[in-house]
Amino acid sequence: MGALAVVNAAGSVVVGDGPCFWAAPWEEEHEYGGRGFPSRLPAGALAPRTKSGVQESTTLAVVATDAALTKAQLKRVAVMAQTGLGRAIHPVHTPLDGDVVFAMAPRGPAPALSERLRLGEAAAEATSQAIRRAVTR
Repeated sequence: MGALAVVNAAGSVVVGDGPCFWAAPWEEEHEYGGRGFPSRLPAGALAPRTKSGVQESTTLAVVATDAALTKAQLKRVAVMAQTGLGRAIHPVHTPLDGDVVFAMAPRGPAPALSERLRLGEAAAEATSQAIRRAVTR
């Protein structure tokens, strides 16, 4: 599973004024500097914050796998990949956003349910990681 993201979110990728990222619990190899997630959220951290001024924004992501899936199964992978947006951006899917995740895979016979669950979770993690990397590199 792999993912690419273009991030221009109305919401924020950092908790409060930073330096911790919303996706810090899924950090890999200290890509955020190893700060982790704050032990206590700053006052107002969960209040919706958006960029200054009202402007339309969006985060676009695509996930791709070489696992053969039916059209319906691929749609479910895309739905599960949306979780990655929620892990990395707060708030997400605001009225100012056009946030969306697309999914690609070859068509083929249906894999077992356990494999589809694994693919969906991998898609969510890959999406979150693509967002993290888009804003830190």
